[in-house]
Amino acid sequence: MQFIDLGAQRQRIQERLEKSIAKVLAEGRYILGPEVAAFEEKIADYIGVRHAVACANGTDALLIPLLARGIGPGDAVFCPSFTFAATAEVVALAGAAPVFVDVDPDTYNIDLESLDAAISLVREEGRLALKAIIPVDLFGLAADYDGIAGIAARDGLFVIEDAAQATGGARGNTMCGAFGDVAATSFYPAKPLGCYGDGGAMFTNDAELADILRSVAFHGKGESQYDNVRIGLNSRLDTIQAAILIEKLAILPEEMDLRQEVAARYNDLLGDVVKVPQIPRGNRSAWAQYAIETPARDTVRARLKDEGVPSVIYYEKPLHVQGPYAHYPRTPAGLPVSESLPDRILCLPMHPYLSEADQVRIARVVREAVRGA
Repeated sequence: MQFIDLGAQRQRIQERLEKSIAKVLAEGRYILGPEVAAFEEKIADYIGVRHAVACANGTDALLIPLLARGIGPGDAVFCPSFTFAATAEVVALAGAAPVFVDVDPDTYNIDLESLDAAISLVREEGRLALKAIIPVDLFGLAADYDGIAGIAARDGLFVIEDAAQATGGARGNTMCGAFGDVAATSFYPAKPLGCYGDGGAMFTNDAELADILRSVAFHGKGESQYDNVRIGLNSRLDTIQAAILIEKLAILPEEMDLRQEVAARYNDLLGDVVKVPQIPRGNRSAWAQYAIETPARDTVRARLKDEGVPSVIYYEKPLHVQGPYAHYPRTPAGLPVSESLPDRILCLPMHPYLSEADQVRIARVVREAVRGA
């Protein structure tokens, strides 16, 4: 059994993939070939934004907007602590200070009261300038962007949506990737929309910002690659990866429907023995992960391993307690949810092609482990 079965998806579209890859190889336009622009147009249409700027990976997709806005030393960027390191890593790489905020115990997304307290603390201390928020759509579920937008407007904060896990998710009629001033996503192979290597993209409705993002991603180019108008990066999506993503994007809507079915089945099978994901009304998760909570987590994980069922702990430690990040500011109210989740959270196999029989088997093991603990 696979935690994420990319092979089943590949078999489904293998002929189309091979044809698309062969075309790129035959034409030899490996960097910025026509497939890159075609993919940008298609993904922008899917997300519902005016501009998509492809780049080399999801981490660059978070870093480039910070560089585009000149965010750096002396600036504060607020982000959750219960997330993958890239969210805060890019802030430190830009020279700014990540300010760690707790998460909601049900959605695992940034907690607005904790965010508000952190902003007040930084403002009162006066050492750092309030600059940006990076909310994370954790496990594929959109953060509370209505509340975030109000806070951002009040304090003049730039909002970078970290939608690395959420392509295909939605809040109301808005797709994940269409919130904030700019959004970043990842096409790492295990993501809901993934390529066969690294890749990423940024989304915005701001044409001027899109031009700057594109410049930063290409060595700070101006009129040409030899006209450098700013400091930039070498961050481009390979043409082969764009060709692969075009074929995968074509089946993403159907795969999103399949993910909803898999998640609903898990909820039915496990909802009475463990805490299952809470999806607010009007939201659709992209279900990058399916997370359960139980005090018997270690027992459950061991039993799953014995039965040949993979599972993963996302995340083993919140960022604010890890060495490279421990000295950065944090919300004054503490981060009790972020600190306690690693003791009880566990992610089960989740992908569009997970069979009902496999889910029943997984659920049986989890139920037996919880009841025997």
